[in-house]
Amino acid sequence: MAGDGSAQGKDAARANAPDAPRTDALQVDVTKPHSARMYDYYLGGKTHYAADAEAAEAVVAKLPQIVQAARANRDFMARATRTLSREYGIRQFLDIGTGIPTEPNLHQIAQAEAPEARVVYTDNDPIVLQYARALLHSTPEGRTAYLHADVTRPETIIQSPELRGTLDLNLPVAVSVNALFHFVPDELGPYDIVEALMEPLAPGSFLCLTHGIGDIPDEELSERASDVIGIYKRGGTAFVPRTRAEVSRFFEKLELLEPGLTMAHLWRPDPEAAERLPDDALTLHTGVARKP
Repeated sequence: MAGDGSAQGKDAARANAPDAPRTDALQVDVTKPHSARMYDYYLGGKTHYAADAEAAEAVVAKLPQIVQAARANRDFMARATRTLSREYGIRQFLDIGTGIPTEPNLHQIAQAEAPEARVVYTDNDPIVLQYARALLHSTPEGRTAYLHADVTRPETIIQSPELRGTLDLNLPVAVSVNALFHFVPDELGPYDIVEALMEPLAPGSFLCLTHGIGDIPDEELSERASDVIGIYKRGGTAFVPRTRAEVSRFFEKLELLEPGLTMAHLWRPDPEAAERLPDDALTLHTGVARKP
């Protein structure tokens, strides 16, 4: 089970190594943990290496809530995609920071609602690139594409042939940046990046965003979260949780849908879900907003 910090859990993680992707012909440093592969570990996936598992286990030991947050993030993605497809007629999606494919992927959800839906995935992890074929199994009516790109250079996404050949920017697009911007420090201009992504899109486009929590009310839990920041930093990844007020800045020029900026598990929860987290659980700051 993802997040098992015991010796048994470590052994199980090591047992996954033979199933991990080959690294020949890829510029992958398997000696350092990567946030996408750690996220895969939290979700109970198998596409990670020993360094990823060790770092993820250290995080879970400090902050076990991160496992429920990762799962809540995936569930939110599914609900938001269905909502935008069913209620707002969105047929184009741009998923940035895709991560390692985990079914159901966004295009599977979108095309189950509207087979003609088109999806562009982007990520900058070469391992995601190797697994991108799993993201390209579109319906005959729709289309999917994968772009290897870095969100800190938004123009390379918006101007890419892969995106322009798949999406029509004269029509609304839903941009998904879930669990991504807490890995973009202030000096790289995260708010400017979001504005650059949304500016060329048609009115009626949407921003779906989830973000790590920087305003944990419990003092002990907050200290543990600070330790988690250190674990990511030692692995070479900036991790910048932000407060609710700071996350709200991403939506300043947009119109938030109900219920506004909330926790991931509280954004339009499925009343028929077999299990639901308590309302006071800590997951991720979450919002879906429309471009006027």
